[in-house]
Amino acid sequence: MTADRIGNQFYVDGDNLDKEALARKHRLENDPAQRTDPMQYMEGMERISSDIMERVLARMDSYDYDTYTDTDVRRALLHETCTVDDFQALLSPAALPYLEEMAAKAKYETSRHFGNTVYLFTPLYLANYCENYCVYCGFNCYNDISRKKLSIEEIEREMQVIADSGMEEILLLTGESRKMSDVAYIGEACRLAAKYFRSVGLEIYPLNSDEYAYLHKCGADYVTVFQETYDIAQYEKLHLLGHKRVFPYRFEAQERAILGGMRAVACSALLGLSDFRKDALASALHVYELQRKYPHVEYSLSCPRLRPIIHNDKIHPQDVHETQLCQVLCAYRIFLPYVGITVSSREQKHFRDGIVKIAATKVSAGVSTGIGDHESKYHGKNEAETGDEQFEISDSRSFAQMYQDIAKEGLQPVLNDYIYVS
Repeated sequence: MTADRIGNQFYVDGDNLDKEALARKHRLENDPAQRTDPMQYMEGMERISSDIMERVLARMDSYDYDTYTDTDVRRALLHETCTVDDFQALLSPAALPYLEEMAAKAKYETSRHFGNTVYLFTPLYLANYCENYCVYCGFNCYNDISRKKLSIEEIEREMQVIADSGMEEILLLTGESRKMSDVAYIGEACRLAAKYFRSVGLEIYPLNSDEYAYLHKCGADYVTVFQETYDIAQYEKLHLLGHKRVFPYRFEAQERAILGGMRAVACSALLGLSDFRKDALASALHVYELQRKYPHVEYSLSCPRLRPIIHNDKIHPQDVHETQLCQVLCAYRIFLPYVGITVSSREQKHFRDGIVKIAATKVSAGVSTGIGDHESKYHGKNEAETGDEQFEISDSRSFAQMYQDIAKEGLQPVLNDYIYVS
């Protein structure tokens, strides 16, 4: 067996973990005393003065969705402005019989604030090295996958392929390894992306505000960070090792990005890891509180559900079916009418085609979650030279096909919604 050791982690390059790595993995999984405190900041992590996390978690912890009734839901739907309590009613099981009414109200709000537009983007995975052990993620440091980090030349070739398709917005992603994908490397990728695309987003490991400022100067426009779950007890059980284990540092990432000058940020939970109604509530409240504190920033919500990963066929969304997901998205739109909502290729074609008519404003297209896959798909690059994917996608439509399908529905595909004026 051979393995690349990065810091204290092992990246498997054979069939099995060696004895040392396997023993540590077993200890982390079975003995909580072997894990660090998830609320304790690690060395080098910036602390900011903010009470947003405290307010969001307090509201989430006190949320008892089973106490809401038909009367509460009807009252919420009648209100012109949706309060936090109204939003909680719309997320409750009592609201499911009113899904058609919720959809109609959500569609009205979407049309009022976004017209009939749907924005398109695509992700580009730069590397799949990761120093975290998150039990649900295909990139986790103990998973036996093909690891790869794109060179600067390979990044540019991937971007050329994507730009040639007509795409104007790109989201750059990495595994969470500062050693293998440091800030300087990501900055070079941002500079390249700014040559080919009008808008550049980042979905990387959380950074300090000065690092976000540096990447913003390199060309990054916005930052997406998934909290995964806002349930601290569940978060501790799922994130066993690495910087991602530190819950508050991850929670405050969007705020540090704003302090670093990013024009837009996105929040999300990975629905299915814990109680999806509480996670949905916390995700929206996270945006709500940030919006009140920083009204000049553009905000969006994502709504990913858990997907299967390589070497683990037992990972599936927990009781988050399409009906419940539709309820969450409609509730988001009614509560936060000005906020963008992104639906990723994790969801199937029929769901994405339907929800863009109601609540969603942004979808991905031409998606690959592997490393170096765009060139291999379009120019026949040897698949052995690519890195394994993070998770399985459900909607594999190309950019051209997605554009056509959106237009056929009478909607307007939009490739860029922001212009810098120098």
